[in-house]
Amino acid sequence: MDGVIALYKERGMTSHDCISQLRKILHTKKIGHTGTLDPNVDGVLPICVGQATKISELLMTSGKIYRGSITLGMAFDTEDLDGQLIARKPVTQPLSTKKIDALLTKLTGDIMQVPPMYSAVKVNGHKLYEYARRGEVIHRDPRPIHVSSFKQLKPATFDEKAQTQTIYFEVACSKGTYVRTLAVDFGKLINIPAVMSSLTRIKSGGFTITQCVSLADVQQAVNDDRLATIMEPLKVALAGYPAVELDDSRWHIISNGGFLDRGLNSSTVPIIRLDYQGKTKALYKFDSQKQLYRPFKMFLANN
Repeated sequence: MDGVIALYKERGMTSHDCISQLRKILHTKKIGHTGTLDPNVDGVLPICVGQATKISELLMTSGKIYRGSITLGMAFDTEDLDGQLIARKPVTQPLSTKKIDALLTKLTGDIMQVPPMYSAVKVNGHKLYEYARRGEVIHRDPRPIHVSSFKQLKPATFDEKAQTQTIYFEVACSKGTYVRTLAVDFGKLINIPAVMSSLTRIKSGGFTITQCVSLADVQQAVNDDRLATIMEPLKVALAGYPAVELDDSRWHIISNGGFLDRGLNSSTVPIIRLDYQGKTKALYKFDSQKQLYRPFKMFLANN
């Protein structure tokens, strides 16, 4: 049982809740996710099972895409609607589409972001949310992130009675990006309190929301003895890496952890996927000093 399940995480559940339930459904402890989603965020949560747990970090580093909304006119301590209201300022004149587009563009590219107090980032050995729950505010150094695109999905709506404006967006960003902080930073550009009012992750680890299955789907697949129909093999999860099909002699070499010469792949790409008899058995990394490919991730037991 080795592969990746593109799980749809429902709102109201933690990522740990999903792992806990899947361990019971699949009767295995060898399960890991590829980056948490807050309880109030739904969407794609790739789950690695068996040998695939070795690639969790690789899937985590892939870009992520979200869709959601930013509401202007109010701010919360958690930067989403789960927290306490800390600021309010009426929006009397709604932003134009052109103005919104210009502001979103300012938050793209390589930027520095201060992680929110309600986050799992560790400072002095403690998670920031632990300080926040005690009412403490700790200095956080800004961290580099990359936002490749930040755009509107449809025209913003203006609530004249509540004096708020809601912007509907799609953002593609790097690992470690806090989208709720992007929402707050959007408001700071125009000196208006802002909050991330909804968020759905639509792509992560190379998997899209259309590929996702629910916990109930996984349970049914196990009951029907067809788990393979919803679990993607390593070959699919690692499809982004150039593949080399091994012959028997090279399979013997890698099964003993040996190095492979650069003739294996003429372009000497940084990482290659090694398949044997249709199954992915390893990732090898190019060593530029020795001009050889060396073991990087091994999945010899993947059958």
